[in-house]
Amino acid sequence: MASKLVIIIVFILDLIAVGLAIAAEQRRSIGKVVPDKEKDYEYCEYGSDIATSYGAGAFVLLLTSQVLIMVASRCFCCGKALNPGGSRACAIMLFLICWVFFLIAEICLLAASIRNAYHTKYRKMWNIDNPPSCEVIRKGVFAAGASFALFTGIVSQFYYICYSRARDDYQNPPY
Repeated sequence: MASKLVIIIVFILDLIAVGLAIAAEQRRSIGKVVPDKEKDYEYCEYGSDIATSYGAGAFVLLLTSQVLIMVASRCFCCGKALNPGGSRACAIMLFLICWVFFLIAEICLLAASIRNAYHTKYRKMWNIDNPPSCEVIRKGVFAAGASFALFTGIVSQFYYICYSRARDDYQNPPY
């Protein structure tokens, strides 16, 4: 039987991670070019930088949830073998899908947080032809991380339940 406590904790962690990633998308930095008082040079002025913290928080919570699921299921590495059958095959398939979704979500959240934290200070200080831009993170990167975090949460729950079912079938054979 799957531990209800593990399922509830992982669900809450994943839900908070998705919420933080969505909040990060809503609060990502926006840069605009502003001239200085003497009009000698231009610099980039950015809005709130809270999205970086939200993205990093989502990254850590999703990582914690994945570690918790893998420790609870022994990550297919340790422990007794699982009973051959549909539950084991489903658990193996969901295990692989869960890791793919997890890696995509973590890459999106980490890259978005790093890029959101990067700010160009001076745009046009010396007479150069191609001054650096006030680029910010593209719209939707945090949202992609949020959606893959949601997919990871759903698939990891199903994986854990299938794993537990296959483990219980092995411990209590029908014969």
